Amino acid sequence: MRHESEVICQIANWGESERDVIALILTSSRANPHAYVDELSDYDVEVVIHDHSSLGLFDDWLNQFGEIITSFKDENILDKGLKSYTKLVQFEDGLRIDFQIRPITEWLAKNKESLYPPYLDLGYRVLLDKDGFTKDLKPPSYTSYVTKPPTRDEYMAQITSFWWDITYVAKSLKRDELYFAKYMLDHVIRYSFLLKMIEWYIGVRHCWTVNPNKYGRWFKKYIDEETWLEIEHTFAGASIEENWTAMYKTMWLFRRLAKHVGHELGFEYPDDLDMRVTGYVEKLHNA
Repeated sequence: MRHESEVICQIANWGESERDVIALILTSSRANPHAYVDELSDYDVEVVIHDHSSLGLFDDWLNQFGEIITSFKDENILDKGLKSYTKLVQFEDGLRIDFQIRPITEWLAKNKESLYPPYLDLGYRVLLDKDGFTKDLKPPSYTSYVTKPPTRDEYMAQITSFWWDITYVAKSLKRDELYFAKYMLDHVIRYSFLLKMIEWYIGVRHCWTVNPNKYGRWFKKYIDEETWLEIEHTFAGASIEENWTAMYKTMWLFRRLAKHVGHELGFEYPDDLDMRVTGYVEKLHNA
């Protein structure tokens, strides 16, 4: 796979030779010194173009970056007949470049006060600026996506919702409705409730200074070995009984993390709610 410096030079040289390109800005993990980057990490590139440029309409220029094996493309209609374009491209040698193509008017209109889109706070690097319009961009703080502590109401809402929806898992397992049970356990419970509690747990352990990335991508890098093993045990296969076990493991882990977070933030955990729902679920399982 090509070295990062080679790819950056190739992108910058392309922009320099393309008359409709005003600026190129590398964003996301490749521009964040605190991010975990490897050879598979994408290159996220903001391409600022002249209004009404036809660049976004064509794709032939993408071929100069390598042999394309698959891509995703989209366009967004803006005011005054302008359009922005998304071109996500996977190349045969493993390189992936995500181009976000925006007309200059849209870019400036959204950021006319500070010239600083919030997502740039994650990190950015100006690769090319023909007109100097990025000179007023302030340095990123890398804090926009750092996990923030919940309020008492947010903490309680997460807990009460968890203990409400866990009953759907138990009911569907009892009915031998595996597909719905997996949806509730592995989608709703895991990503709506357990994920947020894990993020808060990481926040407490790291003094609210880290970004665990989206959908638990960097959880393993920030979590102690014991807790990570417990997370692994919440995953199960297709056996109904195996999923009962995974559900109980999920309940136990959520409870432990929620109590830890609550203790650190001075919030009282609702033991009575936990006990009532746990008793109901166990009764249903054993009936």
